[in-house]
Amino acid sequence: MRKLGIATAVVSLAAVAAPTVADAGDDIRSAGKCSGSSTSKIKAKARDGGLEVEFEVDQNRNGVRWKVRIKDNGKVQFRGDAKTKAPSGSFSLERRIADQPGTDAIKGIGRNPATGERCVAEVKI
Repeated sequence: MRKLGIATAVVSLAAVAAPTVADAGDDIRSAGKCSGSSTSKIKAKARDGGLEVEFEVDQNRNGVRWKVRIKDNGKVQFRGDAKTKAPSGSFSLERRIADQPGTDAIKGIGRNPATGERCVAEVKI
């Protein structure tokens, strides 16, 4: 009886400790870091052979333009501008990118040219 309890505990621990892999359609999310008071986050999911990526920066100030890049494994997939909007003073940039072979390291990078503040968020899928 004691052996059964130990075996059950080992199986339970193995189930908890095992890393999980995202199924198609599951969001992988990560909070980012900003050099100022803004916050950032990134979300990605596999869908229809590609990846859907959403990068968000919340500055709590409307009408501020940011320079934004989305990278996958170091390669720029998007480069452009985003502008914070009411009511929250944030922007959310959504893009569909190609799914690279192997693990994708997706990084959202935002820079406020007026203040020099920089935000970076990264997720692996």
